Formats: sequence, structure tokens, C-alpha cells
Amino acid sequence: MEQSNVYKSGFISIVGCPNVGKSTLLNRLVGQKIAIVSGKAQTTRTRITGVVTRPGFQMVFLDTPGIIAPKNKLGEYMYRTAYAALGGVEAIVFMIDPTEGMRERDAAIVERLKGARVPVIAVINKKDIASAAQLKAAEAFLNAAGCFSHIAPISASLGDGVRQLEALLQGYLTEGPQYFPEDMVTDQSERLICAEFIREKALELLREEVPHGIGVEIDKMGLRDAGGLTDIYATIYCERDKHKGIIIGKKGAMLKRIGQEARRDMEWLLMTKVNLQLFVKARENWRNSAFALRELGYE
Repeated sequence: MEQSNVYKSGFISIVGCPNVGKSTLLNRLVGQKIAIVSGKAQTTRTRITGVVTRPGFQMVFLDTPGIIAPKNKLGEYMYRTAYAALGGVEAIVFMIDPTEGMRERDAAIVERLKGARVPVIAVINKKDIASAAQLKAAEAFLNAAGCFSHIAPISASLGDGVRQLEALLQGYLTEGPQYFPEDMVTDQSERLICAEFIREKALELLREEVPHGIGVEIDKMGLRDAGGLTDIYATIYCERDKHKGIIIGKKGAMLKRIGQEARRDMEWLLMTKVNLQLFVKARENWRNSAFALRELGYE
């Protein structure tokens, strides 16, 4: 019989196409917002680590960018990042959105997963809004693939089925160390999370053609000597001069709104009041510049 004092841990990758709910699931598992979420594709651009610590075990989740064919150097970085997360883990979670149907890109990922050396768990998300026919079709598709050790329908947004999924994944952990302190939920810096909060609000508020060309850099961030107020200076980069006007808006209204909404999340994260100053600069074709990508943290 296994001894109760055996500590278990492990790394689990979450992969899938864009907009299937990977970041929503990560936030739900961790119990707080560490990954930004929007209805637009390619919201997640890099690997995000989420840590779930319970009595006797620790799960380290790796949320990855949605996998699609890359169209620029940023896309290539995201593609490599997603597939690199399949190695060195104890299990892989593959998520699908049944409301979109089973697409060629879903099938392409499944073909890669057939060669995985660790258990792969299929998660059918959005069961709260999918029809019975859509759920049945998704399950049939996954069963036909023959490479999944378990199929779990959930609703990441509502939390329905997420605790059962966590219990299932716990069974794939192995005897090992506690990799992160109990109170740590991510290895992302506050600086990076704040930059992502700004980008999330821009994704939510701006026109369809602008958000994919947006990057955010925190220029300066610090707590004032008296405490209780954090100053944050950030630059929003876009790829065209004409997009600057859209981001700024009439009399600065759009930029002000982005700042107001991002500030609320920052104050919750930092537990201080925030003085946020936003600037907008055009940087043509930055998504194809290796130097610009490094500057913005995509390395």
C-alpha cells in the first residue's frame, strides 16, 4: 500500500487550437487570473506556468499558444513554444471546442499527439453551450483517434467538471519534489502580467484588424517610497501609424478606457493603487523583427 507521506508532483501541458479555452481552464485550476483571456485568436503568445498546490501534491500546468500555421516570426515563435511544451511533462491535456466542429487543424494536432510518450487526456470544453449532437461528434472524433487515455467534458468558464479533471490528472503525477512554494501560482513576473493586462483590454476594446499587431512593453514600474501607490509607465506598440489614432481614440478616449480597465486588474494583482501612464508608438512590422520580439519578451 502506498504511504501517505509520499509527495507527488508533475508538469502538465495544455495544448489545442486558438480560442478553445486553455487560459480559462488554467485560471480556473489555479483559482485566480494569471493568463489573459479574450474572444480573439492568438491571445496567448507565450508559455504561461500555473501552479496548483494541494496537500500531498503539486501540479505545474503549462498553458501554450493556440496552434495554427505561422504567418510571421511571432507566429513561428508561438508555434515552437506550443510544441516544445509537449516534452518533459507527465501528461498532456488536449482541448477542443465542440461548437466549432472538428477542424483540419484539430486533426493535425491529434496526429502529433499520437506520438506522445506520456498519457494524453482529451478535454471537450464548453459543454454548457454545446448541443448534444456537437458533444457526441466531438467524442466520436476523439475516440476514433485512439490515442487518448481519457475523455473529459467540462465547462472551464463555469468550472463544471474541472475538479473532476484535476482529480484525474492527479493520478498521473509521480513521486517528486515540490517545485514551487505553496503560495506561488505562477512564475511570471508582475511586470509581465501587467503588460498582458494592458494587451487584454486592447484586445477586448479595439477593432478586429488592430489587436494582432499590438505589443506592450512596461518601460518603468515601481512602488513609491511612501507605499500604497505603484507607478507604471507602458508603451503600446502597433504596426501602422494609422492604428495609433484608433488606439488613442477621439480626444484620447480609447486609450483612457484601456488604461482604466487595465488599472483595475493591476490594483487587484499588486494590492496597491496604480498610477498608469500609457503611450502609443508605431513600429512597422515588429512581428517579423527578431530584435523587437526579444525586446517584448518573446524569446
